[in-house]
Amino acid sequence: MTFVFPPLRRSRNPLVRALSVLAGLALLGVLLVFGVVVLGVLVAGSLVFFALRQWKLARSPRPVAAESRRPDVLEGEFTVIRQGRPVHH
Repeated sequence: MTFVFPPLRRSRNPLVRALSVLAGLALLGVLLVFGVVVLGVLVAGSLVFFALRQWKLARSPRPVAAESRRPDVLEGEFTVIRQGRPVHH
């Protein structure tokens, strides 16, 4: 079963055709402007969010312990494995 659209009845009047083309272009312009406005709102919102986040990070006190750590020291849990003995975890 196939679905077929009914045939389009185009007007033969050139004035009606011109007006329909103008209406289509106007609708396209409105959609384009709406898209640009939405894009502008999204960009402005993301800039405000980023600025607030950076402002909060700049105002928060930095922990002193992070500066005293040596970067060549690994932290974690380790298991000492001795040769000759089986290791059971």
